[in-house]
Amino acid sequence: MSRDRAPATPLTGSVRPIQLVVGILCMVMIANLQYGWTLFVLPIDNKFHWGRPSIQIAFSIFVLFETWLVPIEGWLVDRFGPKIVVLGGIGAGAVYGSCVGNALKWFPDRRGLAAGLTAAGFGAGSALTIIPIQGMIQTSGYEATFLWFGLGQGLVVIALSFLLRAPRAGEAPPSTRLRQSPHDYTPVEVLVSPIFWVMYIMFVLVGAGGLMATAQLAPIASDFQIAKIPVSLLGLTLPALTFALSIDRVLNGLTRPFFGWVSDHIGRENTMFIAFGLEAAGIWALSQFGRDPVLFVMLSGVVFFAWGEIYSLFPSTCTDVYGEKYATTNAGLLYTAKGTAALLVPLANVLAAASGGWHAVFLVAALMNLTAAIMALAVLKPLRAVHDRTLDKIRPARLQHP
Repeated sequence: MSRDRAPATPLTGSVRPIQLVVGILCMVMIANLQYGWTLFVLPIDNKFHWGRPSIQIAFSIFVLFETWLVPIEGWLVDRFGPKIVVLGGIGAGAVYGSCVGNALKWFPDRRGLAAGLTAAGFGAGSALTIIPIQGMIQTSGYEATFLWFGLGQGLVVIALSFLLRAPRAGEAPPSTRLRQSPHDYTPVEVLVSPIFWVMYIMFVLVGAGGLMATAQLAPIASDFQIAKIPVSLLGLTLPALTFALSIDRVLNGLTRPFFGWVSDHIGRENTMFIAFGLEAAGIWALSQFGRDPVLFVMLSGVVFFAWGEIYSLFPSTCTDVYGEKYATTNAGLLYTAKGTAALLVPLANVLAAASGGWHAVFLVAALMNLTAAIMALAVLKPLRAVHDRTLDKIRPARLQHP
């Protein structure tokens, strides 16, 4: 199904920023469901002695439900709009999928930046609450912390959901820089497209390493015996783990709009190669020098800065290739790769235990990112070029025979 856009109206100038800000705030409210998890692992283990691999299965299950339901929630968003899904959705996935999909539709002219800013709310949203969560776990226990932070954030999301809506025809100006599909591909068409599965594999490769770091950072710092050592940087002095968690959340948020903006200018695949290569180097360096508390803080920041951009680059690329009408559903299908990657998180503990340390885990994660970086230029970019040429040949025939 082809589409034509009318010029954006003056009203768009005021509506688009509002939609973007509301989406970001919704994402901030669900960020702790994932990024605060690492703070609960050791308290749960200390109380029940279940073992870290067993406890991290809960993290994997959360990510699976968060991601693998997004295509269904995305279909509802594409059909009924984002408001009702965010209001009555199933946890973090409904909010995440709706807000990112809405940004992709409202900002085709700055798709990477808009998706990045929205995803940044999820990546950096927990930065301000790391210290309060740690404090509440120590004073009230992890159970009360789970309950009251969850209830408070959920109520804010419900209130914000009433402000969300999808763009009407002509409200979203097209891109003048990057090639974007004039054809809206259905989810079924997307699932039989080789480009989708190449992106899916790349997403899993990069996502797994970042999720391992997200879920395992506290246990790694504890095993390195640096978690409570004070670190002074940027005029602040905090325990190494607390400092790392706080700065990581900020950088994990900043990377999403930054690399999204870069990709709007130099192309998605070129940006992927740079970011994934940096991630591979950062993970390797953390394995070599992470036992120094200052370097642990700095290098973990590099790892998170080079990882979080997948949540702006992949949905933007997906919508560029497959069109806007089903953008939320199609991006949701691709987002399930995060759930697939989460299945590997408990294996990190098993590999660490079997190899006697974290070195093998870091090495595997670095190689996965390096593979994805090479695939961006050697596989994805050529496939997209063939796809575009094929679409150019088909489109004139469709215009003559609608």
